[in-house]
Amino acid sequence: MSIGELRHRITFLRLTSTVNENGFEVEAWEDYKTVWAAVSNLYGKEYYQAAAMQAEKTVKFTIRFLDSITADMRILFEDKQYNITSIDNIKYVNKFIEIKALEVDSSG
Repeated sequence: MSIGELRHRITFLRLTSTVNENGFEVEAWEDYKTVWAAVSNLYGKEYYQAAAMQAEKTVKFTIRFLDSITADMRILFEDKQYNITSIDNIKYVNKFIEIKALEVDSSG
């Protein structure tokens, strides 16, 4: 993969807890890091495997290597949020990460 293919901006979100003015703990998704990414839909064998699990809204993001990305984060891309389902350090050479993520329903 060439760096020129990373032409989309995505933001990683992490769940944080804060205490509101009434003293109650409130959880909210907060921006963690914004990076350049290659974004593509699943196709071929990957698409049919996702469809079998009723996960047709799965998108594949490829970014430069970051060791701080975890599966409990979300991705914000074009005003849509995605739950991370898998993280793959491509060929374990710490250059690129392929992330598969499922679109979050608008209800949350």
